[in-house]
Amino acid sequence: MSRASAVTVVEVGPRDGLQNEPTPVPVDDRVRLVEDLAAAGLRRIEVGSFVSPKWVPQMAGTDAVLARVPARAGLVRSVLVPNEVGLQAALAAGADEVAVFAAASETFSRTNTNGSIADVLARFQPVADAARAAGVPVRGYVSCALGCPYEGAVPVSAVVDVAERLVALGVREVSLGDTIGVGTPDGAKAMTAAVIGAIGVERVAVHFHDTYGQALANVLACLDLGVRVIDSAVAGLGGCPYAIGASGNLATEDLVYMLEGLGLDTGVDLDAVIRAGERISQVLGRPTGSKTARARTSR
Repeated sequence: MSRASAVTVVEVGPRDGLQNEPTPVPVDDRVRLVEDLAAAGLRRIEVGSFVSPKWVPQMAGTDAVLARVPARAGLVRSVLVPNEVGLQAALAAGADEVAVFAAASETFSRTNTNGSIADVLARFQPVADAARAAGVPVRGYVSCALGCPYEGAVPVSAVVDVAERLVALGVREVSLGDTIGVGTPDGAKAMTAAVIGAIGVERVAVHFHDTYGQALANVLACLDLGVRVIDSAVAGLGGCPYAIGASGNLATEDLVYMLEGLGLDTGVDLDAVIRAGERISQVLGRPTGSKTARARTSR
């Protein structure tokens, strides 16, 4: 592993971290969170989604968040979109990037998106086409890349197939998600290596949940493959509602601390991220999920 390499941390806390909160977080607090994260040096931030508020009321007001966190050089404000209606709302609100989501498990796809994998990918073709025509890049997520709450183990070939099909749609980058956090380093490395072999390392990002405490180890294994784009959520926010006991996303604070220890450049101010995590944790009324934050503030 080249210690001189730069790593891009994609911050997903404002969307993936908050979308399952039992009570929606006010727009004011969401704006403050995004601004805190941007001030800490995070340059790619998933600020919300344009899924119908009927299904995800926690993400209502994403257009207001975008309006109050204006476009600026060096900051990519990404939003999740489920369909063409969501895309048009994202474009109207001025999003810098849109993301679509598919699953490597048929059962999870039907349960979570009300369609087969093929149906979902077909739904995304006009989304990707319209986004590219508008000059807005498209990111793709692959859920259940290391396991499914319904089917158990997911074949690596299924993950590769979905990743290839997303790229064929015009997706610029594919984030491989361990949705229920069951992956371990050898499995994470083998799965990621197979996807890299199919679409190239420059298109691959990883997104590990920390249900079994394996997220950092999985990241380290994938760094050895040359992966340099990693998703995380400030304060370890989030988690999969389909995974009993899921403890949330990999905490950005813990990820940055490890990467700095490896000599990898993130451009992120760790202390500033810790403060952002503490502030949003206070809003949510619970302790931060970051071990790094707890250790540094207890000294």
